[in-house]
Amino acid sequence: MALLETRDLRKVYNDEVSGTVALSGATVSIPEGQFVAIMGPSGSGKSTLLHLLGLLDRPTSGQYFLNGQDSTRLTESELARLRNETIGFIFQAFNLLPRTTVLDNVLLPLRYSALPRSQWRARAAERLEQVGLTHRLNHTTAQLSGGEKQRVAIARALMNNPKLILADEPTGNLDSVSGAHVMETIDSLHKQGHTIVVITHETPTASYAQRIIQLKDGAITSDTENAAERHREYHK
Repeated sequence: MALLETRDLRKVYNDEVSGTVALSGATVSIPEGQFVAIMGPSGSGKSTLLHLLGLLDRPTSGQYFLNGQDSTRLTESELARLRNETIGFIFQAFNLLPRTTVLDNVLLPLRYSALPRSQWRARAAERLEQVGLTHRLNHTTAQLSGGEKQRVAIARALMNNPKLILADEPTGNLDSVSGAHVMETIDSLHKQGHTIVVITHETPTASYAQRIIQLKDGAITSDTENAAERHREYHK
């Protein structure tokens, strides 16, 4: 069953006559539990597609079904609810509050959830344990390394038990060693059943995915199984 499906998704900035076509007729279906990498050069439409998949922007035309719902027919409040209940985000720039503790950063998504406040700390501690940062719980994020900051962001993304995790260049600000640790963490989430979509231009990052979608000039140019991932799994 497809967790997300786009049909002829198109995004034009400004207007159809003189505007910039950022995405042109993207049709893709991603089943629940799959790990997908979306690749392409700068300006290919990767970020535009991520924003549409994350319900952070609306398409100019086409349809986007997420968890069985046609998101193009939803109101802004309905979109916000679906986004909060279904999607966890991981960004290249981490998007953490620098003078706030790791715990408080991870707690942020729960301000919009139905989970009782009495259970917030336990949930946050559990997610930080998943990413190996229990010992950093009371540190401020300014005291962390880049790799640790990204793992805090991953813990935050997990707070509402999302079915879908969208990662935008998650290793883009990291050295190769820290990047590999972050991708191993993301890969472990996939093995736990999460659907993962990673936007990246880095081949080592994409190598963790089961499937690679290539974009160029706003259009999907290829959609293939990742042979490198099969090889890596076989030789573990």
